[in-house]
Amino acid sequence: MDLMNLLQGQISDNLVEQLSQQLGGADKQQTAAATSGIMTTLMGALAKNAASPEGAQSLNNALERDHDGSILNDVMGMLGGNTQTSNSKMLNGSGIVKHILGDRQGGAVNMISQMSGLDSSQTGSLMTMLAPVIMGALGQTKRQQGLDVGGIASLLSGTVQSQQAKNPTMGLVTSFLDSDGDGSIVDDVAGMGLKFLGGLFKGRK
Repeated sequence: MDLMNLLQGQISDNLVEQLSQQLGGADKQQTAAATSGIMTTLMGALAKNAASPEGAQSLNNALERDHDGSILNDVMGMLGGNTQTSNSKMLNGSGIVKHILGDRQGGAVNMISQMSGLDSSQTGSLMTMLAPVIMGALGQTKRQQGLDVGGIASLLSGTVQSQQAKNPTMGLVTSFLDSDGDGSIVDDVAGMGLKFLGGLFKGRK
């Protein structure tokens, strides 16, 4: 199973429009491109974290404790602040991003900004909004398929491998995550613009 397919199914035109508005009227195509880049980056980082037994166990604990997938029942309501939850950690996007990316967060934001055209503050805000959705998708899949720690790690690694075969951005993300995290790979992707990130949103304006 490719988790990115589940996530792509959550990203409707209306949701991209709402996200653009929440970013202060950002360009919709740039928002869509950044959304794709953020999902790819966080998915790659989760897979890298889960490659170690300790990382996989930590992720599994977080999913069992805070991310049951219910967030996917009303993504637009959640992102718009209209959906309430008794578990504040479910929606703590900044905390999720910090835990997933650590000291690579700044470099990841810069990389996605250069590829999408959004400025870094907009990209950072968008990453914070989308992180709970990604964790929710992972949590929902864990519950529906009864995945244990090893199953979660296998699901993530399989998703990354599948994406590397069809999504050039995943190759860039993997290189970035395998580097020292200082964002130097940003120089390599600055000229790529929207073309690699547009694959999820072909035909959308």
